[in-house]
Amino acid sequence: MQRRVDPEFIDDPRATPRQLRQAMFGMRVVNRTMGGISGLVRHLARWSARWPTDRPITLLDMGTGLADIPLAAVAWARKRGIELRVTAIDANERVLESARAHVAREPWITVECLDALSLEERFAPRSFDYAHAGMFLHHFDEDGVVRLLRTMDRLTRAGFVWNDLLRTWRGYVPAYLVTLPCPRALRHDARASLRAGFVEPEVRDLARRAGIDYAEYREQYFFQRFTLAGERPGAWGSTSAATGP
Repeated sequence: MQRRVDPEFIDDPRATPRQLRQAMFGMRVVNRTMGGISGLVRHLARWSARWPTDRPITLLDMGTGLADIPLAAVAWARKRGIELRVTAIDANERVLESARAHVAREPWITVECLDALSLEERFAPRSFDYAHAGMFLHHFDEDGVVRLLRTMDRLTRAGFVWNDLLRTWRGYVPAYLVTLPCPRALRHDARASLRAGFVEPEVRDLARRAGIDYAEYREQYFFQRFTLAGERPGAWGSTSAATGP
């Protein structure tokens, strides 16, 4: 299957409120049940053994949508006595209205309306410990993905997690059938996301083009997901990189 990036309702300023709710509902279900949240948290859990205890850990969440992944990550950290401060950004103000309501009672999450492609104009290098992009980079062409990987690398002190979709017929065909009875916006966005996903050689080549050599590729084949994630050598005083589990 050739990679194809099509517009999605969740990004379309012309989408009706109903279509937008349908698209956001689909994103929330996927994040909760198909590796969206766990794709970030399992890496944080591995890395947390080396974190300092005298200051918060900071995370930039790019393309945050409803901010459900940051909310889950902060809850995970709080249970372990860790202060995880998240800056959650998205360029879609309509989506962020729901995100702000969703995290209104969580003081450790800040939501900002920002274009990910202009983040280096807003934040200085090494402004965050980590960056995360969950089901976000597949909205961009290859040059855009390379640019955003470089942004995550430049804005972080320790490392990043890119968590996205595999592009396979094994994933697309069941999704096509399962979404047949779903509302149009949810059905369209689910299929468009899978067509815009990636295969392993593409992910590795995009990382190479971005100049990133410390991240490790892993697949969650059952969920048709992958992560490209890692920490820089010496991020927390160690001499070797600590990639995901």
